[in-house]
Amino acid sequence: MTTLAGALLLLMIAVGGLVGFAAYTARRVEIAVPPQGRFLDLDGERVHYLDKGVGPALFLIHGLSGQMGNFTYALVGCLASEFRVVAVDRPGSGYSTRPADADASLRAQGRALAKVIRALNLDRPLIVGHSMGGAIALAIALDNPECVSGLALIAPLTEVVKTPPAPFRGLAIPSRFVRWIVAWTLATPLTMLAADRVIKQVFAPEKAPPDFAIAGGGLLGLRPRTFYAASSDLLAVNNGFAEMTRRYPALSVPVGILFGRGDRLLDYRLHGQQGMKEKIASLHLEVVEGGHMLPITAPDLVADFIRRIAGMAAATASAPQGDQGLE
Repeated sequence: MTTLAGALLLLMIAVGGLVGFAAYTARRVEIAVPPQGRFLDLDGERVHYLDKGVGPALFLIHGLSGQMGNFTYALVGCLASEFRVVAVDRPGSGYSTRPADADASLRAQGRALAKVIRALNLDRPLIVGHSMGGAIALAIALDNPECVSGLALIAPLTEVVKTPPAPFRGLAIPSRFVRWIVAWTLATPLTMLAADRVIKQVFAPEKAPPDFAIAGGGLLGLRPRTFYAASSDLLAVNNGFAEMTRRYPALSVPVGILFGRGDRLLDYRLHGQQGMKEKIASLHLEVVEGGHMLPITAPDLVADFIRRIAGMAAATASAPQGDQGLE
C-alpha cells in the first residue's frame, strides 16, 4: 500500500468514526430530550409545537441555536393558567424540519410561522420573540399583520449586526456543502468541548441552571441537524434585514421590549433604546438587571412583562377605530 493510499484509508476511517459518533450522540440526545409537543405537517415540513392552557393566545418564538425548551423550562408554566400558550420549534430547530436548501431568512421563517398561526386557528396572538426570535416576530408583524395583536420582545435582535456574537462565530460557514460536512464530523465533538464556555457566555452575567442540558433542551445542540440549521440561520440573518428595519415605523400593533442591562450578546442600547425608539414612538421599553437568557433566569419577571404587553394589545384591539395606540 502506498503512503498516499494509506493516508486516504486512515482519513476515511477517521471520517467514518466521526460520522458514527455524531449519529450515536444524536440518538442518545433524542432519548434524553424527547419531543414535548405535537407535530403539524405544512407544505412538506414538520413543525413541532406545544399548545397549553386556555385564554388569549401567546405564540412563543425562540432564538438562534435554541428550541422550545428555552420557554418550557419555566416560562410556559408561569403563563398557562391565564393564556393559551403555543411554543414552537422554529423551522429546522428542535424537532421541526426544514429542507437543507430552504430559505432561512427572517422573513421566510416569519412566513412559515404565520402559516402555523393560521393552521392552529390562533386569533391574532401576542407574539413573544426571544433574541433572533424577536426579529422573526417583527417580520411576521410587518408581512402578516393579520396574525398579530402585539409583540412582546425579549432581548431581541432588531438591527443588522455585521459581526456575530462570539459564541456563534463558529457557525459562519458560507458553503452549504462544507456546512453539512462539518455538521456530521467535527461539530459534535467540538460543541462538547466548548459547551461550558459557550453556555457561560450566553447566560452571562448570570449562571445557567445545572439542569439546563435536559430540562432546557440544551443537549439538542449536539445534533448535526441543529448545527446545520443554526449555521444556515446565521448566514441568512441579514438577507433583507436592513430593508425590514426601515419598515418598523409602519407597525400598527403595540410593541414592548424587555432587555437585560448586562446582556453580553445583544446591546440593549442598539437593539432597544436607540433605533427602535426613533422608529416606533409608542415603543414600551423595559431595561432590567440580568443577561440574555431572561426566559430561563427570570421567568416571573418575563411573565409579568408579557402580561403588561398583552394588556396593551387587548386595550388597543378594543379601542375605537382611529383611537388606537399606546400612551
